[in-house]
Amino acid sequence: MKIPKEQRRYCKYCRKYTVQKLKKVKNKPRRKQAVGQRRHLRKLAGYGSFPAKKPSGRGKPATKLDLRYVCQECKKQNVIGKGVRLKKVEFV
Repeated sequence: MKIPKEQRRYCKYCRKYTVQKLKKVKNKPRRKQAVGQRRHLRKLAGYGSFPAKKPSGRGKPATKLDLRYVCQECKKQNVIGKGVRLKKVEFV
C-alpha cells in the first residue's frame, strides 16, 4: 500500500491544520508488571501446561503496523486508529 510521507492534517495539540510526517514505530516488548502478564506468568509456573490451546490454522496474514503522524510545528505525535494490517507499506 502506498501512503504519502507528508499530509496536511489536524493537530489536536496546535488546534489547527499543519503539515505532518508519517512515522513507522517498532513494537516494544510487553510490560512485565502488567496485571494480565503477571497472571499469565503465574499460570505458566509449576507443572501445569500452557493456559490456552495453541491456535492452529488460523494465523493472521500480516502484522499490525503502528503508524504515527508527527506535527512539524510542535513535534508531537498523533496516533490514528489501532494500527493497520498490511504486508507491505511504501511511503511515497
